[in-house]
Amino acid sequence: MGTWRAILRVAGFVGMTLAMMPVQWLLVRLNLPGSYALPLYYHRLLCKIIGIKVTLKGTPVTDRPVLICANHTSYLDIPIMSTVFPVSFIAKSEVATWPFFGQMAKLQRTVFVERERRTKTREHRNQIHGRIVDGDTLILFPEGTSNNGNWVLPFKSALMSVAQMSVVGDDGALDDMVMVQPVSVAYTRLHGLPMGRHFRPFFAWYGDMELVPHLWEVFQLGPFDVVMEFHEPVSITQAGTRKALAVYCEDKVANGVARAISGRDAA
Repeated sequence: MGTWRAILRVAGFVGMTLAMMPVQWLLVRLNLPGSYALPLYYHRLLCKIIGIKVTLKGTPVTDRPVLICANHTSYLDIPIMSTVFPVSFIAKSEVATWPFFGQMAKLQRTVFVERERRTKTREHRNQIHGRIVDGDTLILFPEGTSNNGNWVLPFKSALMSVAQMSVVGDDGALDDMVMVQPVSVAYTRLHGLPMGRHFRPFFAWYGDMELVPHLWEVFQLGPFDVVMEFHEPVSITQAGTRKALAVYCEDKVANGVARAISGRDAA
């Protein structure tokens, strides 16, 4: 059953993606509003094909400039986090070179950064700030890498420096600072039963795992449940410093993941 399930899901995923990629390319090329809406519907349909049920908690910030900071477990985080409202991601530059998946990332207006080159931090920060000022919602994975889904790695604060930059309103006056909203993503159930720490790494993609074999395994396993929680946003003024901001986000996200995978907030 797992093999047939995976075959059907792969067929649905590939067929839908190949049909929508040219349309999205044209929308992005012409800078049409549909370039933001199409990925939203694409990822919602993709989650249905894969068998991902997303439960939302908390309230996302949608009425002011915001940078979302989330934990990173797998490439599955991308479709999961793209089901709420139009978003783009901040990813390492290597992703842009990946066959097929790199093109998909570009079509969702991903910002590619060179994490190992600190001299590029200012340039990347300005690029991220410019996108946020233009009205885009960007998602940053401050851990800098993915993990096994059972815990959260320390958050790095370098790119959070965008929160130290002001936003100028349409009238030319100084507007609000960029808000930062922590978001936790936790893989909680498999076939309706608690996933447990032994099964969760099957959905996590980390270390030196090969992408395609891992994706095939995921397609065989589902369906599964994910809890995504939007925590209280904060500004750099409220946090005090960039590093304090990173600590705040890490603490909120870690607690959100712990509650979700333990079932403490199931009610």
